[in-house]
Amino acid sequence: MTKPIPPITLPAAENPQQEGEWLQQRLHSFLDEEFIPENINQNIAERAAQIFVRQRMEGENDLGELVLAIVTEMQAFDFSKSFYGEFAIANAVSDILLESLGIDKCCGQ
Repeated sequence: MTKPIPPITLPAAENPQQEGEWLQQRLHSFLDEEFIPENINQNIAERAAQIFVRQRMEGENDLGELVLAIVTEMQAFDFSKSFYGEFAIANAVSDILLESLGIDKCCGQ
């Protein structure tokens, strides 16, 4: 029987605003590189970063919970001018955060 992957916890937020700015820049770059640069990518990255910052300011450090919050709240975002949807954005945020922690996004190590 395989063992479940343990939850991934981010370090406590020391400066959520700075984390949010960093995440917004990284996510915007990712979105532009994944397909073609579009103006909507900036709005998507900005909204995802706002959600992330608010969650971090409320004390959320669990990566899974952060991803769920982004999926849930991005459902209200109008993705009609984008190649992306809320799940793709939440997964991209997860990948960016895992990479920043030095964790292989494939295998959780």
